[in-house]
Amino acid sequence: MLPTTLPQPTSILSAEAASDGRAVASVLVIYTGGTVGMEYNKRGELVPMKFEQIRKKMPELRQLRMNLSVLSLPEAIDSSNVVPADWLLLARLIGENYAHYDGFVVLHGTDTMAYSAAALSYLLENLGKPVIFTGAQVPVGRIRTDARRNLITALDIAAARHPVAGTVRVPEVAVFFNDLLIRGNRAKKVESEQYDAFRSENYPPLARAGIEVAFNDKQMLLLPGGPLRVHQRLDDRVVILKLFPGITERVVRTMLEIDDLRGCVLETYGSGNAPTAPWFLQCLREAHGRGVQLLNVSQCEEGRVIQGQYETSAHFRDLGIIGGDDITTEAAITKLMFVLGLKRSPAETARLLSHDLRGEITLV
Repeated sequence: MLPTTLPQPTSILSAEAASDGRAVASVLVIYTGGTVGMEYNKRGELVPMKFEQIRKKMPELRQLRMNLSVLSLPEAIDSSNVVPADWLLLARLIGENYAHYDGFVVLHGTDTMAYSAAALSYLLENLGKPVIFTGAQVPVGRIRTDARRNLITALDIAAARHPVAGTVRVPEVAVFFNDLLIRGNRAKKVESEQYDAFRSENYPPLARAGIEVAFNDKQMLLLPGGPLRVHQRLDDRVVILKLFPGITERVVRTMLEIDDLRGCVLETYGSGNAPTAPWFLQCLREAHGRGVQLLNVSQCEEGRVIQGQYETSAHFRDLGIIGGDDITTEAAITKLMFVLGLKRSPAETARLLSHDLRGEITLV
């Protein structure tokens, strides 16, 4: 359940306009929790810090030519505890503050950051400003922390304008980590012990950070033609069914016959292949007959679903199963929640699931 009263931003840094009269950018940092905002207490335990005190931990923030505000959720969330209601709250917070800031940085735990970034990409329709997710593998209080570099660069990207056109440089939800800016609904966490935690196998990075940030403008989404629309409904009556050799009819039926199930992301082999056992196809046929939307996603990190390329996926077309192309599982399950939440007809729901909504799939 969403709170009736939203937390309000607190200004932590004000900058003066440049000598040539150029205005400074205004960026809102939304702190949800995660390693990036942890510090050690007197007993040597990691605990969430009051993020408004970040200036003490990062004095280099004073060198940024921007107005910086922070908005912290009432309670910091370990990203393993993130639920769809948190995504709706984030979308609402950005919507409420959208007119007052040039860009947004969302500080988030790494474990479910890809899910949250994908969900926000769908909820924020016609987004025309940067919403940059970032975090850290090492707390800001540690000597070899990556928190400083990730936060500073994310802020830089959130404030960036095109040097010629003067327009917003990154008009979409993205994840910045280590030295890569990745489209939010293309990101996947692939590393838990190295700094390069996120990767996008099926889409080029939006930018690379070296001495300067090199933007890949051709890969960015276009500026929207209409005003921001913040959606506030997700349907969580969904499951992910990952196939494996030896999966039994009992397991598949138990998953697909959950009461009131509305959608299933089916993680298949290779280019979308699955068993052809009669019982398996019958389970899918019955689920589709009950109105369950079935979205076929490859277990491979790179590549795409091509239904019908092999005999082991040819049956899917006749069963009404939707090919997910090169979508990630994170983007697929959040897309399923979003589209089902729109409450459209079964035919329109299937059409939306098969179409590219926010750059999450590459249509060929």
